[in-house]
Amino acid sequence: MADYLAASPADRERMLAKIGAKDITDLYESVPEKLRVKGNLHLPAGLDEMSVRREMEALARKNTVFPTVLRGAGAYRHYIPAVVPEIVSKETFVTAYTPYQAEISQGVLQSIFEYQTVICELTGMDVSNASVYDGATAAAEAAASCRDRRRKTVLVSACAHPDVLRVMKTYAWAADTPLTVVPEKNGRTDMEALAGLLDSSVAAVYVPQVNYYGCIEEAEEAARLAHEAGAKLILGVDPLAAVLLKSAADCGADIAVGEGQQLGMPLSWGGPFLGFMAAKHDMMRKLPGRIVGETKDDAGNRAFVLTLQAREQHIKREKASSNICSNEALCAMTASVYAAAMGPEGLRQAALQSMSKAHYLAQELEKIGWRRAFEADFFQEFVTEAPEGTDIAAALAALEKAGILGGLPLGGGRVLWCATEVVSRQEMDRTAQILKEVRA
Repeated sequence: MADYLAASPADRERMLAKIGAKDITDLYESVPEKLRVKGNLHLPAGLDEMSVRREMEALARKNTVFPTVLRGAGAYRHYIPAVVPEIVSKETFVTAYTPYQAEISQGVLQSIFEYQTVICELTGMDVSNASVYDGATAAAEAAASCRDRRRKTVLVSACAHPDVLRVMKTYAWAADTPLTVVPEKNGRTDMEALAGLLDSSVAAVYVPQVNYYGCIEEAEEAARLAHEAGAKLILGVDPLAAVLLKSAADCGADIAVGEGQQLGMPLSWGGPFLGFMAAKHDMMRKLPGRIVGETKDDAGNRAFVLTLQAREQHIKREKASSNICSNEALCAMTASVYAAAMGPEGLRQAALQSMSKAHYLAQELEKIGWRRAFEADFFQEFVTEAPEGTDIAAALAALEKAGILGGLPLGGGRVLWCATEVVSRQEMDRTAQILKEVRA
């Protein structure tokens, strides 16, 4: 395999001499001695391309790909039209670099602009940035953008995805700012508890819609309570559920964030995924990351440019309002291509089928004793209580043996299930039958 370092040893020596360094180790003086690698890394020798392919294929065979997936919890298997990966895998998109020079980057700038338009249409917001790393990062960045000198506390629903909550806590810890978790009640955010926690120190409230347990939250009530206390509402949006539910803007949210994986991205063993972030006009200048705007060139033709800031990085170090220094441009393009390929009616059908199939699965499981833990309305996920005396691990193992990835155990006898439009009625019936047999 070729050496991709263009600089020769002689080039490196000249560069080191120019900056006054004796050798390469001088560049790492600031790294503590105990953290430096001593001696050889004992890396294996290089292989030819065919050998590398065989090695990687052998590793890939260790993965288990389930024909039926009834688990979501933040990552979902949906139908993806074949045209989506075909378009986004073209080399002109895969190799496109950051479009700082608008004169030679109109294509990628337009693709980003189209993505922002899709996100604004799904959320009802006025402006979208050109993506962040993932849904958890988007939530944490949104919370950071709401803080000011007087208001620093962020309230986060206990019904948020655990990974989102962890990332938000990490951001708060790093910024030395308070974060308080609002208790859950019957599978949804406890609005009475939220009202009791709101005061003049609270900058923002984060509520997921739909939440981790699949339940549909009282988003409008959360917005009312937050605004009465002078705080902002950050709504964590499920992009597919947004096709059916009231938009984030109509619910009164100031910022809408979420995980865009459901918009045309396969599970891919955990990534890369996509964080989206949109806001009302008065929050526009606090959005982190890149924003593409539409303008006209000197000949009067439609053109696109990076607007408000020249690049996504906030370069003021400790004074920066954001940690974002890149984005998920190819994933963002995937989302916009997926939305275009599906169209409004296709998206609506995907959402409707996911919801109806999840309700059918809940109904069939309840017939055999796996009753829903919460009465709240739900979208494509729901939590069940296992029948008394059920060995949940054994039940899920029986499903796996039949090629079915069952729900996610939550502890305390509860399991989080999911059904999307790609799951057939026969697969759900088979699941219920296997669980019935295991219990017998």
